[in-house]
Amino acid sequence: MTDCKSLEPGGRPLRYLSAFSGVGGLDLGLERAGFEAIGGIESDAAARRSLALNRPRFPQLRLHDVNDAARDLRPNGLGMDAGELALLAAGPPCQPFSKAAQWSRTSALGMRDERTRRCLGCLMTLVERFLPRALLIENVPGFVKGGRSALSLVDDELADVNNRCQTRYRLSHRVLNVAEYGVPQRRRRAIVIALRDGADFAWPAATHHDRPVRAWDALRSIRPAMVPKPSGRFASLLASVPEGKNYQYFTERGDGPDLFGYRRRFWSFLLKLAKDEPAWTVPANPGPATGPFHWDSRPLAPEEVLRLQSFPRSWRLEGGYREQIRHAGNATPPLLAEVLGRALATQLFGAHFRGQPTLAIRRAVRVPPATPASPVASEYLSLAGEHDPHPGHGRGPNPRRATALVSRESDHQGDHGSERVDKGPALGAMMKTSGTARDPLTA
Repeated sequence: MTDCKSLEPGGRPLRYLSAFSGVGGLDLGLERAGFEAIGGIESDAAARRSLALNRPRFPQLRLHDVNDAARDLRPNGLGMDAGELALLAAGPPCQPFSKAAQWSRTSALGMRDERTRRCLGCLMTLVERFLPRALLIENVPGFVKGGRSALSLVDDELADVNNRCQTRYRLSHRVLNVAEYGVPQRRRRAIVIALRDGADFAWPAATHHDRPVRAWDALRSIRPAMVPKPSGRFASLLASVPEGKNYQYFTERGDGPDLFGYRRRFWSFLLKLAKDEPAWTVPANPGPATGPFHWDSRPLAPEEVLRLQSFPRSWRLEGGYREQIRHAGNATPPLLAEVLGRALATQLFGAHFRGQPTLAIRRAVRVPPATPASPVASEYLSLAGEHDPHPGHGRGPNPRRATALVSRESDHQGDHGSERVDKGPALGAMMKTSGTARDPLTA
């Protein structure tokens, strides 16, 4: 709770504008931190229906597309003058920057994707028009890292705004592991913040570095409306994967039968949750063999993905199964948004907060033991034998060739796998000696 209602000097609420609202993860967290939405911009009709289902009073704008908003939306249309907006918050589409796409045929285009340049340009138009006290952008790590990141474009656009409007916007950015802030999931997200007065943003300290919230804490009370069933060629092999491990259990470096080449698949292939650890990153477009899977050897239900993202247990989504999983997997974890919203409200407006964030998930007193893995079905033992070695650092499990396409199954994994790919020569040995597989990019 807040000691004050997160008000600006003069008693006005901390009003914010939401762009690329999705199903409302960023919005839910900000509003729990005392901010009040004056409008939401979202082009996906199913996401808008989900927002209306859970937040019937959320002010969705008739200008659903950010391109239309950049053309027609003005501060006076929302009952304010330029400079009165407390915050412009946005979670623009992440696909061009995602590692999930880096081994696909089109690769991760980053700023070479014209759609990305256009949507960020429209976002910067809104910044100049509204001149908010703060700008908040949430995205995947590739948004701020590497040669295809968006930082230079956003920095250049803000410099132009400063020159034309006598503001002092200055970028500050970090890649945060959301598990360190109480979200029951290892998920790395890029956060970009620019304050209008040019001040440095005081980043909130990690609160759960040594005591994370675990998958069991989040899922123990979730009862899905429909429990999904595994499908595809490896559906029956899931029961033989121990909790917290992936396909590497079935390689020469693991303890199971040698069914696959070491590091010849993506990290998320046959990846299973462990009850006593945070979840691995939940993807938006998983394939039949793409995890993380539930410890009951099945895909996660939409309600479970939402809870691993830190949405309230009551949250529901519109659409079919795959559409719900896509929206839940693409969402900003609301708990992270609440933590960032509290930091912004404290620094810019002198708000005071007591206790944990309202979206915090409590740790259980006891976590049940791991479910024993089943013996490998005989139908998979024929996979044992000689396997090709890993093709080399930076090439992916199945590098693209000029003369031949990768296998359909492997290409599917590359296009729709987890944000992370497995790396590190010591990983196999680590999996042999540890009870739980640890992602080398987050552990």
